[in-house]
Amino acid sequence: MTVLIDRPAWPAHGTLWSHLVSDETLQELHAFAARAGVPRRAFDLDHYDVPAERYAELVSLGARPVSMRELVERLRASGLRVRAVDRR
Repeated sequence: MTVLIDRPAWPAHGTLWSHLVSDETLQELHAFAARAGVPRRAFDLDHYDVPAERYAELVSLGARPVSMRELVERLRASGLRVRAVDRR
Protein backbone atom coordinates (compact mmCIF):
# COMPACT_ATOMS: atom_id res chain seq x y z
CA MET A 1 0.00 0.00 0.00
CA THR A 2 1.42 3.36 -1.01
CA VAL A 3 -0.53 6.50 -0.28
CA LEU A 4 1.45 9.64 -1.07
CA ILE A 5 1.08 13.24 0.07
CA ASP A 6 2.80 16.39 -1.13
CA ARG A 7 3.64 19.33 1.12
CA PRO A 8 0.93 21.95 1.56
CA ALA A 9 1.57 24.45 -1.23
CA TRP A 10 -1.71 25.11 -3.00
CA PRO A 11 -3.47 28.24 -1.66
CA ALA A 12 -7.26 28.37 -1.40
CA HIS A 13 -9.86 29.33 1.17
CA GLY A 14 -7.35 30.97 3.50
CA THR A 15 -5.03 27.97 3.88
CA LEU A 16 -2.57 25.83 1.93
CA TRP A 17 -3.55 22.42 0.59
CA SER A 18 -1.85 19.09 -0.07
CA HIS A 19 -2.80 16.33 -2.46
CA LEU A 20 -3.33 12.78 -1.19
CA VAL A 21 -3.03 10.05 -3.86
CA SER A 22 -2.45 6.34 -4.28
CA ASP A 23 0.02 4.94 -6.75
CA GLU A 24 -1.87 1.62 -6.73
CA THR A 25 -5.69 1.93 -6.78
CA LEU A 26 -8.46 4.38 -6.04
CA GLN A 27 -9.91 1.80 -3.66
CA GLU A 28 -6.70 1.99 -1.61
CA LEU A 29 -6.90 5.78 -1.61
CA HIS A 30 -10.56 5.85 -0.55
CA ALA A 31 -9.93 3.30 2.20
CA PHE A 32 -7.02 5.31 3.61
CA ALA A 33 -9.03 8.54 3.44
CA ALA A 34 -11.99 6.91 5.21
CA ARG A 35 -9.77 5.55 8.00
CA ALA A 36 -8.20 9.00 8.39
CA GLY A 37 -11.54 10.77 8.46
CA VAL A 38 -10.97 12.71 5.23
CA PRO A 39 -14.44 13.48 3.85
CA ARG A 40 -15.36 12.03 0.45
CA ARG A 41 -16.30 15.54 -0.74
CA ALA A 42 -12.53 16.31 -0.69
CA PHE A 43 -11.99 13.81 -3.55
CA ASP A 44 -11.28 15.37 -6.96
CA LEU A 45 -11.19 12.62 -9.64
CA ASP A 46 -7.73 11.22 -8.80
CA HIS A 47 -6.76 12.82 -5.47
CA TYR A 48 -8.01 14.22 -2.21
CA ASP A 49 -7.39 17.86 -1.36
CA VAL A 50 -6.41 18.12 2.31
CA PRO A 51 -5.71 21.26 4.33
CA ALA A 52 -2.28 22.01 5.77
CA GLU A 53 -3.44 21.35 9.33
CA ARG A 54 -4.03 17.67 8.44
CA TYR A 55 -0.60 17.09 6.83
CA ALA A 56 1.34 15.85 9.89
CA GLU A 57 -1.55 13.66 11.01
CA LEU A 58 -1.86 12.00 7.60
CA VAL A 59 1.88 11.35 7.51
CA SER A 60 1.67 9.79 11.00
CA LEU A 61 -1.15 7.55 9.73
CA GLY A 62 1.06 6.25 6.93
CA ALA A 63 0.91 8.66 3.99
CA ARG A 64 4.38 8.93 2.49
CA PRO A 65 5.62 12.51 2.01
CA VAL A 66 6.92 13.21 -1.49
CA SER A 67 7.60 16.23 -3.65
CA MET A 68 4.89 17.56 -5.94
CA ARG A 69 6.89 16.30 -8.89
CA GLU A 70 7.23 12.76 -7.53
CA LEU A 71 3.55 12.67 -6.62
CA VAL A 72 2.53 13.56 -10.19
CA GLU A 73 5.07 11.19 -11.75
CA ARG A 74 3.91 8.26 -9.60
CA LEU A 75 0.25 9.07 -10.21
CA ARG A 76 0.86 9.15 -13.96
CA ALA A 77 2.84 5.90 -13.85
CA SER A 78 -0.01 4.20 -11.99
CA GLY A 79 -2.46 5.06 -14.76
CA LEU A 80 -4.75 6.80 -12.27
CA ARG A 81 -3.93 10.39 -13.28
CA VAL A 82 -6.86 12.33 -14.73
CA ARG A 83 -5.39 14.89 -17.12
CA ALA A 84 -6.51 18.52 -16.99
CA VAL A 85 -7.99 18.23 -20.49
CA ASP A 86 -10.16 15.31 -19.32
CA ARG A 87 -11.46 17.23 -16.29
CA ARG A 88 -13.77 19.39 -18.42
